Amino acid sequence: MAQAVKELWPDVKVAIGPAIDNGFYYDFDKKDPFTPDDLKAIAKRMRQIIEKKPALTQRFVPKAEAIKLFQERNEPYKIELINEIPDEQVSIYQTGDSFVDLCKGPHVKNAGEIKAFALLSVAGAYWRGDEKNAMLQRIYGTCFPTEKELKEHLQLLEEAQKRDHRKLGPQLDLFNFYQDEAGAGLIFYHPNGAMVRKFIEDYIKDENLKRGYEPVVTPHILRGKLWEISGHAGYYKENMYYFHVDNEEYAVKPMNCPGHILIYKSRLRSYREMPVRLFELGTVYRQEKAGVLHGLLRVRGFTQDDGHIFCREDQIRDEVKNAIDFVFAVMKDFGFESSEIELSTQPAKFIGTQQNWDMATEALKDSLEDKKIPYAINPGDGAFYGPKIDIKLKDAIGRLWQCATIQCDFALPERFQMTYVDESGQEKRPIMIHRAILGSFERFFGMLVEHYAGAFPLWLAPVQVALIPIREAHIDYAKGVKEDLQAQGFRVIMDARNETLDKRIREASLKKIPYIAIIGDKEAGAKTVSMRKRGSGESGVVPVADLVEKLKVEISQKI
Repeated sequence: MAQAVKELWPDVKVAIGPAIDNGFYYDFDKKDPFTPDDLKAIAKRMRQIIEKKPALTQRFVPKAEAIKLFQERNEPYKIELINEIPDEQVSIYQTGDSFVDLCKGPHVKNAGEIKAFALLSVAGAYWRGDEKNAMLQRIYGTCFPTEKELKEHLQLLEEAQKRDHRKLGPQLDLFNFYQDEAGAGLIFYHPNGAMVRKFIEDYIKDENLKRGYEPVVTPHILRGKLWEISGHAGYYKENMYYFHVDNEEYAVKPMNCPGHILIYKSRLRSYREMPVRLFELGTVYRQEKAGVLHGLLRVRGFTQDDGHIFCREDQIRDEVKNAIDFVFAVMKDFGFESSEIELSTQPAKFIGTQQNWDMATEALKDSLEDKKIPYAINPGDGAFYGPKIDIKLKDAIGRLWQCATIQCDFALPERFQMTYVDESGQEKRPIMIHRAILGSFERFFGMLVEHYAGAFPLWLAPVQVALIPIREAHIDYAKGVKEDLQAQGFRVIMDARNETLDKRIREASLKKIPYIAIIGDKEAGAKTVSMRKRGSGESGVVPVADLVEKLKVEISQKI
């Protein structure tokens, strides 16, 4: 693709072009925006290159020679990358006789092996993801061994576009962003969205209480010294918001851990009361780069269903297994039936001793294996204070979403000098397990919108029943039905506007309301309603009492 772009626009500068999940992209520095016609022209030129089956050959050259090569080609982005490579030699690939690129490979032997590809879209992207750098143009594409597989993937992408939470959120009046007025990465929940969020919050609070967690609430800002003790100042500072009060440094919390530690340390703890389980729906703020912000999925302010378990060493595996069971039970209630598990191991930058890291990693590994849960190793992606289990949910169209996480931490209890008194009266260090079941509320909300394509199950729907009286004569009866349903806890609206019945039904359907109840002469006379269930059309005429029972059953079964 980069070769095609350079042949069509020789003055364009190429930046970076990696393979990504389900495709690839390449960033270009081009004065004028790429248009849909440009993408067609690029794809056409790509096919012409492929037909010639040029070989892709690799050679290693000294850094100075590589820099000279790309200086001659006026490719400053490549030169910047070469200067950061620590090796004495760098890998160069050449396509046929013309195009040269900086790449470590591997590649196909020749371009003729490429069978089915498509260019998908163009987006803006800051160089190196930093808004202080130049804005580049990123062309996304995908490639498959066969046209059949490509077609299936493009159909999946089309379905994903229909489910995009960034479109459905404003369309269903759930949330909006107001980026120009309020700033990027900050979410505003409208009444419908706040209602759905309330149901999620109430649910997860109740589930925590059932499992022996105690609720806590901690401040949004904490003294800078606390973040130095925790290690965040040394390992996470670039993602934090710092400010000063009375000449003292404070930070807006990016995580809830230090606050929960202070609560644990507020009194002497005995081995008999272990484990201590604390949870909080804690709102945190992280300084994400503008280039990585993405709807509800990557934001600067979000709420976590954050839990911390302080336990004895002999309790680690049981607590981890209980947390895993908690995750699977919750995901079943929200309609997710399959997942993939990763064990993320020690990163390059970490705190704590190697011995404790090894113990923590083995504890997580043993817990997964005891439960006979298959998992993959994600090397080097653990938190700086401990390894973690990441649980990725598979949605209705097969996409994976990062959700729950369970982390084992020996380091923070040591840094905060946390203790409990064992059976012999000696002070011991507790182990800290970090766990989030839903993860970020914002990410989980966006995931739910896309999983259900905005058509929430009855128990989560912001409006459960839309009452539509056909004529003015039916309004009084409809009001009575509305009051009866609301008194029993159902969420009901009535649309008595002077509009056609078809229009009102169509608008209620577009709002994805689970049930529409139509009231005319027959229904008002017989004390019934004519029901329509979302997705199935007519459901027949039923007494109001039968409707109530049907709604209760469906809500209790979370279907």
